[in-house]
Amino acid sequence: QLVDLIHAVHPIAPLSKQYAGEVAERWSYDDGAGEVGFISSVTQPFCSDCSRLRLSTTGQLFTCLFAQQGWDVRSLLRDAAVSDAQIASRFAALWQQRGDQYSALRTAQTNDLPKVEMSFIGG
Repeated sequence: QLVDLIHAVHPIAPLSKQYAGEVAERWSYDDGAGEVGFISSVTQPFCSDCSRLRLSTTGQLFTCLFAQQGWDVRSLLRDAAVSDAQIASRFAALWQQRGDQYSALRTAQTNDLPKVEMSFIGG
């Protein structure tokens, strides 16, 4: 609906994705004045293409913008005895076990679940 409203006043055309995992659906103004993008995680979930881990200021690692929980990685990152390879391996393991594809799984059952606010983890 927003695309149609904008297009009626300022004609726009869809743009191709620039990289794998890009979440915004982008449109360019026909007059070359710029572009506009929409992130529609509710109506067009992008969980299957997501490749983002988010680290909060408190040292919690989150695998989803709407995560119910994070993993404490502060001690891992601060431990001088832990190598970069070990840290990378731990992050990969956390990613592989992720099951919090909130937008793709959204149902009435998820509405009341606690979730992290995007402002907390840099949405």
